[in-house]
Amino acid sequence: MRSTVTVTPAQLPEVLLHVAVVRPVFLWGAPGIGKSSLVRKFATELGLECVTLLGTQLAPEDLIGVPELVGGRSRFAPPESIARHDPYCLFLDELNASSPEVQKAFYSLILDRRIGSYELPKGSIVIGAGNRAVDNALARPMASALVNRMIHVHLTASARDWLAWARESNIHPWVLEYLTQRPDHLWSAAPKVEETFSTPRGWHMLSDALHSFGDDISEDVLGVLAFGTVTANHASMFKAFVKTVRNAFGLEAVLRGDVRWPSAPQDRDLLYFLGEAFRARLVKELPHDKAHASAAGKQLAHRGKALLLELAELSLEIAQMVIAADDDGNPVLPAWFLVEVTRDLPRLVAARA
Repeated sequence: MRSTVTVTPAQLPEVLLHVAVVRPVFLWGAPGIGKSSLVRKFATELGLECVTLLGTQLAPEDLIGVPELVGGRSRFAPPESIARHDPYCLFLDELNASSPEVQKAFYSLILDRRIGSYELPKGSIVIGAGNRAVDNALARPMASALVNRMIHVHLTASARDWLAWARESNIHPWVLEYLTQRPDHLWSAAPKVEETFSTPRGWHMLSDALHSFGDDISEDVLGVLAFGTVTANHASMFKAFVKTVRNAFGLEAVLRGDVRWPSAPQDRDLLYFLGEAFRARLVKELPHDKAHASAAGKQLAHRGKALLLELAELSLEIAQMVIAADDDGNPVLPAWFLVEVTRDLPRLVAARA
């Protein structure tokens, strides 16, 4: 299921507060962006116990229960995990990955809030969640009868929300600072092959592993961890970032002129990372219209051209990457800055032609 209207993790609690209390909700989202943890946190804030049922690990009888004799008549006794006296949050995780038979077993529980003769206590809420088929995740087509029994909310990853959470959640300083500089690396689309890809969950796992090893972790082990949790490109950039931290060699020092671009062959990855960070800084701080440039913006543009010239002497490829257009051929940097680069650095621009 696709939707052009999404909510961020920060917006989700308010939506659930007004919707989940009156109707069942199904939360869609890519793998690893925090759907399950957000639902559990929401239930805790409401003072409700969160009972999680994993659709991929259920059989129909796990919901319907087993028959028992009461007064000479048989009836189905729902499982203890569902049949509770106090209100609670019933979280149906990976619901759309369950078999069609299990999905059918959920019908009455989702719409009528009952299984057989058992009815959910008043004040209980029902929330389902699942990945999207477009993310190459395990997902089965959801029957229209089940789709029509829930209100569907689409969650998207938000670097701002995640970073705000990370600052209060003991995320490793290297991960936190890296994603502060490169928030666009928090999440990447799932690949069509079996490869690691970047998600908030992946960065959290990397943070936990770094805490376990300590800051004296070797570069080789750091590479194993990074390439095992996020995309190869992001892992390579993260390794280079850690090198800048360990050697006090950051972009700020280059911009101030305290140090020059790294030129040693073994620092090629570091040079590429700094080039990426330099491009991101120009994109972020140079205004679209030069007339609106502040004194600091004009100074950055002037210093930027000088640094581009120095960078081109070391690696024409990386210098070209800094001023390159996006994948659709549209300029990323402001047109006025590119005009000045064309005028002042004709060798750099001619090499791109």
